[in-house]
Parts: sequence; structure tokens; C-alpha cells
Amino acid sequence: MIIDLLLREHRNIDLLLVALQRELEIFENGIRPDYEVIRAIISYFEVYPEMYHHPQEDLIFSKLKARDPDAVAIVGDLALEHREVVDRLHHFARAIDAVLADRDLFRQDVGNIICDFILRERHHMMWEERDFFPAALKALSAQDWTEIASALTNDGDPLFSEPAAATSDALRAHILQLEQEAEAERSSVALSSAKDGNP
Repeated sequence: MIIDLLLREHRNIDLLLVALQRELEIFENGIRPDYEVIRAIISYFEVYPEMYHHPQEDLIFSKLKARDPDAVAIVGDLALEHREVVDRLHHFARAIDAVLADRDLFRQDVGNIICDFILRERHHMMWEERDFFPAALKALSAQDWTEIASALTNDGDPLFSEPAAATSDALRAHILQLEQEAEAERSSVALSSAKDGNP
């Protein structure tokens, strides 16, 4: 079912947010984070949620609006939520690009931007799971879900194809592998420093 896939994607997204949180903690401790990991996470968010995840939610929302306008009034404005998600992502990406270009930025400002992105992304997913998904499951008919799935595939959206799922999973696995390698390298450097008597 489409909602199950969306929930699975939320779990995938949260795994990346955990990796990003780890890099933020390192950054906040005054150590250089692994910007390859951070950039890979930004790239994932620029492509997968924006191109595939949000459009299917938008289709569900438009069906919900037609089927139960009162529920939509209670749930809120999904289109606005998605615009805000995209704006936060672009703000985050610009901050990281500025850091990598050695532009003058306050460390605290960059940390706040990353932290805000993580917190609000989690809040957005929680809102969808708590309010939007249950309202859609309650109001939409089996025919509605069939039409939603059909509209996605008819538009050439590869979301429901095996290659798309494999690509998404492979990209997520690659990002998490980068995070593990960065963590191993940091542990190795810390161990080496401890052996040399450096704090």
C-alpha cells in the first residue's frame, strides 16, 4: 500500500537525519565534520523526497481535499508544508556551500541551520503520520488509492518500480557507509592522539 511505502521512506529519511545529527554534534564540538556525508545527504533530499516522495503525498492530499474538505481543514496545508521543507533544504545547502567556499559565517549560525533542518524535518514527518496519513486512510476509497497509484505510474514516476526502490536504498546505504567510514576515521585519529599523549 502507498502509505506503507511512505512510512518506510520516512524511516529511511530518519536514518539520514541520525547521520546528519552525528555530523552536527562533531561540528558543534569544534571538529571538522565529514562534509562529503553532509553533501550526500543534501543531494538525497534534493532528489528523492522532492521529486518522488512529496508528489505522491500531494496526490493523496488532493484526493483527500475532494473526498473530505473538513478533514483537510483540520489537517492543514500540505502544499505549504512542502514549500517550507524545500526552503529549509535550500537554506541548509547554501550554508554548507558557503562553509565549503570559506565564506565568513558564524559557526553558531551554521549549527543552528543544520539543527533547525533536522528538527523541523522530523516534525513534518510526525505531523504527516499523526494527522495527514490517518485522515487519508479514513476518507479515501480503494478506488481512490488505485487512481493515485495509477496516476503516479502513468506519469512515468519510477517510484513504484524495483529499480527506483533499489536506487533509493543504494543511495541511502552509500550515505550511511560514508558516515560509518567517517566515524571509524575519527575514532582512529582520536586513538592515535591518545597514544601520542595529546588530549
